[in-house]
Amino acid sequence: MANTASKPNDSVKEDYDLIVIGSGCAGLTCAIQARELGLKPVILEKMETFGGNSMRASSGMNASETIVQLKHGIVEDWHDFYEETYKGGGKLNDPELLEYFASHGALAIDWLAAHGIVLDDLTITGGMSRMRTHRPKSLAPIGAFLVNNLMKRVKELEIPVVCGVKAERLLTDEKGAVCGVKTAQRNVYAKAVVLATGGFSASKDLIAKYRPDLKAYRTTNHAGATGDGIKLAEEVGAEVMQMDLVQVHPTVQQDTGHAYLIGEAVRGEGAVLVDGNGKRFVNELSTRRIVSDAITALKEKSAYLVFDSQVKKRVKAVDFYQKQGLVVEARTLEELAKKLNVKENDLKQTLEKWNQSVEKKQDSEFGRKTGMERELNQAPYYAIHIAPAIHYTMGGLHIDKQTHVLDKSGNVISGLFACGEVCGGLHGNNRIGGNSISETIIFGRQAGMRAAAESKK
Repeated sequence: MANTASKPNDSVKEDYDLIVIGSGCAGLTCAIQARELGLKPVILEKMETFGGNSMRASSGMNASETIVQLKHGIVEDWHDFYEETYKGGGKLNDPELLEYFASHGALAIDWLAAHGIVLDDLTITGGMSRMRTHRPKSLAPIGAFLVNNLMKRVKELEIPVVCGVKAERLLTDEKGAVCGVKTAQRNVYAKAVVLATGGFSASKDLIAKYRPDLKAYRTTNHAGATGDGIKLAEEVGAEVMQMDLVQVHPTVQQDTGHAYLIGEAVRGEGAVLVDGNGKRFVNELSTRRIVSDAITALKEKSAYLVFDSQVKKRVKAVDFYQKQGLVVEARTLEELAKKLNVKENDLKQTLEKWNQSVEKKQDSEFGRKTGMERELNQAPYYAIHIAPAIHYTMGGLHIDKQTHVLDKSGNVISGLFACGEVCGGLHGNNRIGGNSISETIIFGRQAGMRAAAESKK
């Protein structure tokens, strides 16, 4: 699907039932759910194309107790998903948000399927003990797959998506309730506003303010991830939380003018990380925080992701990485070692030892327990040079589980909702791979449902 939508000169009307700011998965899901419940929403997008940061997501969507898991022989309790996410987030997650999130993943998968968006394959990401990461059978990167399919439904429902329109400030009535948005084109009024504007990884000012130690880091995010929704909400009294909790992703290819996220599914399907000597140095599927710290501690502060043709077949995103010139390919391990300028014997011994660990299902070196379904022994062999980069901002607006935005006293700001990365509290100090896409669908739906229910009162 072409990444286009209406332009400002197609005119934004003065009145809608609901204004959704942002056109990533959270905003699209919210608008669809609200429209199906009878509201007439509009989606405003400041960028010239729709999709936001969601277009860059690659691995999948986490959920537990799903029919898809049962078809793969996986039986579990969503409480386990809760506990692993809670542990992975340093136990700094908001328990109320996390409980709603962990217990509504299966419903979100079913909701997508009911809209013809089927995620029927599974993989695993760091910090998880079971395969919960749902993705399409085609193994296509999850982000563009979801955005393009959600946009099909948006068009079917005739929901206007207007690109190139930036919300300059929120409008409030005499009681302080949010009742619209000021744009350069005109004031737009509605019964409610939903902020689905994403995080602030691409805002040098906000990163410098909250995490000055990371101000020299590159980011995997698109240029529009500048925290606009946070600023808009703060102007009407919203509380922000955990703004210093910024995630650095361990596997980002940064040798070109662009920082390319190398999705966690590559490791989930069996890849290993090696240092400049060709040796493993970490459990590759520990949390992103642990893996990033291990890479940063290396003398070279970077590493190589090494895998074989079997992994490549299981992760279609590798084809994209190859087209961008990010992947080193070799017919043998000896050739790969030469191309990487690492010690040939060390790399061969590393892979031999790893394959023995896979066969025994026991990693005696680093305690890895997942992503061990197949040995790395099928040529050709591949490697990607990676280093950590800013990937996700866990902090943001303080919301409740109904997605109401709260003020500094914990009171609901009437007429204002938020969903997705613009919100804080769900992930704690480390986001588990696959949980952000889940968040967009679960809380995008919730925002649409709450806005519809409260607009009809």
